[in-house]
Amino acid sequence: MNNKVIVITGASTGIGAALAHILAPRGASLVLVARRADALQEVVARCGPPAEAIVADVTERSEVRRVVAQTLAKFGRIDVWVNNVGQGITRLPSQLTGDDVDDMVRVNVKSALYGMQEVLPHFIERGSGHVINVSSLLGRIPFAVVRSAYCGAKHFLNALTAMFRAEIQQDHPGIQFSLVSPGVVRTEFGVNARHGGPDSRTLPGSQSAEEVAAVIAAVIETPQPDVYTRPGSHETVVAYYGKLGVDLAPDPTLM
Repeated sequence: MNNKVIVITGASTGIGAALAHILAPRGASLVLVARRADALQEVVARCGPPAEAIVADVTERSEVRRVVAQTLAKFGRIDVWVNNVGQGITRLPSQLTGDDVDDMVRVNVKSALYGMQEVLPHFIERGSGHVINVSSLLGRIPFAVVRSAYCGAKHFLNALTAMFRAEIQQDHPGIQFSLVSPGVVRTEFGVNARHGGPDSRTLPGSQSAEEVAAVIAAVIETPQPDVYTRPGSHETVVAYYGKLGVDLAPDPTLM
C-alpha cells in the first residue's frame, strides 16, 4: 500500500473490520473509526501497530472534523478515506415515517457527505486523495421492497459520489472518487437494521465481508470509479432496466 494513510469508518465490524485486517499487513497506516470503543479496540489489537482507533459518530459533522484533525496531527496526511458506515431498514414504503427516512439519510448519506467535505480541503491542498464510498446493489436496483428507504438513501449516495467526481475532477484530476456496490453480505447488517429484519448471513447468494473487503483493497491499489463486488451484478442491473424499457449500454467500468 506504499505506506498510505487510510481512514476507514464503520471499522468495528463487518466490511470495515475485514478491510482493516486485509490492509494492516500490507504496509498501510490505518485510522479505524467507529462508535463502539470495545469492538473497535478488538479490531485494532488484531491489526497491530499500523492501526489507530478513533471513537467517533460520523453522522455528526463535528465528529468527522475531529477525525480529520486527529489523523493529520498523527500522520501528517490522509491518502484514502473509506466511507463505510451504513444501516438498513425493514419497512414497507407505505408504512415509512419521517423518522425512518431521516435516519436512513443521516446514517447512509450524511456520514459520507461529511467525510467527503471535511477531507476535501486536505486533498485539494495536496492535489491528490481518494474517497471510497461503500454503497449497495440496492443503490442500483430497488428490488427489496422492505428496504425501500435504504434503497433511496443508497441511490442518493451514488448520485452524490458521481457529482463530487464531476465537480472536483474538473480542477483536481488527482482526487479520485470510487463507489463500491456489494450485494448481500454475511454480516449483522440484517439483524441490525432499523425495525429488525432477516439475518443477512442466512440469505442465498451472499458474499463474505472478506470477499467484499478484498475488492475495496483492490480499488485502493488501482482506483476505479464504479465497482461491483459480485460477478454478474452489472449484467443484472442492465437486465433490470432493460425490462423497464431503459436501454443501458454495457459499461466496462462497472464490474
